[in-house]
Amino acid sequence: MQVMDLGLVRFAEAFYYQDYFVDKILSGEFQEALLLLEHFQVYTIGRSGKMNNVLESTIETIKINRGGDITFHAPGQIVGYPLVNLATRRRDLLHYLRFLEEVLIQVAADFGVKAYRIDGQTGCWTLDGKLASIGVGARRWVTMHGFALNVSCDLTGFNKINPCGIVNCKMTSLEKITNKKISMDEVKKRTMVNFKRLLDQWLPVAEFH
Repeated sequence: MQVMDLGLVRFAEAFYYQDYFVDKILSGEFQEALLLLEHFQVYTIGRSGKMNNVLESTIETIKINRGGDITFHAPGQIVGYPLVNLATRRRDLLHYLRFLEEVLIQVAADFGVKAYRIDGQTGCWTLDGKLASIGVGARRWVTMHGFALNVSCDLTGFNKINPCGIVNCKMTSLEKITNKKISMDEVKKRTMVNFKRLLDQWLPVAEFH
């Protein structure tokens, strides 16, 4: 599992990298990878998303090939795009979603924040609001897209949408909950460590595939 930090990039650039590396993984030319990055301000809407969940269209909105509805990306939010070959692990996207939630729950715990699941609502939640959003896609069982964890981002962008299609969904961040300055580099490090640690526990490579 290779981890690449792409820094602050536009969504189109990150999508290009995903598309490119997924093809390489499918052809056997590249190993699985985790892309970590931040996006400039943008709204993305998944396949089942509805444009009427955009309440104020002052920020670029892009329709993309992942599950889920609309979310907001901005600097100060860590975005993770895991490119995992589920064909060699476990062909179960629902189980994969629960794995991503567990990674984020553990990352939050590393910073003293208790996060949890809510049945039927993919993502990670706290008593202060929703902390992380998740939406995935796959091409021939190689995953694309992934998760967005709010660390220190300006949350006002969420006020102009119904996040994940949920009316009056309160969003929060690690810094808002802890009232402390949190290093983005440290969150990326903890994300990488927890992702690698949990991947083979939740999705071990099958002996025969």
